[in-house]
Amino acid sequence: MKKLLDFLVQAKKNTYANGNALKVISSRLGSKDYHYEDVIGGKKTSYHDTYFGGEKFIGCEVVYVEDQPIWAMNYNGYSVVENLSEEAMDNALRPALMRVGIDKSVLPVRGPSKFTNGEYTYTFEQSGTIENFTGLERIYKHDILIYELHCAGGIIK
Repeated sequence: MKKLLDFLVQAKKNTYANGNALKVISSRLGSKDYHYEDVIGGKKTSYHDTYFGGEKFIGCEVVYVEDQPIWAMNYNGYSVVENLSEEAMDNALRPALMRVGIDKSVLPVRGPSKFTNGEYTYTFEQSGTIENFTGLERIYKHDILIYELHCAGGIIK
């Protein structure tokens, strides 16, 4: 499990959370995709994130070892306010997600339990283990909820 957790941290820091990461060719019509891979213990290990939408979105992240899916997380996020700006993503979401793995009180599947950047506050709560978990991510601007994401995932057998 430690290898999976360490790999997730690296994969997440090299895909969506990293504003400089390049998208890869869409795996499905209308999707936005990111991909990361490494060799862990002599085995090709890859991470693929596919999502649809913008202000309201849904997606799935999958970790593969030797092209076999071993772990996945589904997520569904949405803006609570109209016209959620890219500013909120740039100042709250992406910086929080780049801190994945630092806060040991939560699984490294999103960001830390709390992160504040100027007028934005990011929170993440989760229950369960990396084998089977649920989570709730929120962003507040001036203490007003503007964004929410629900996620769930675990080991695939």
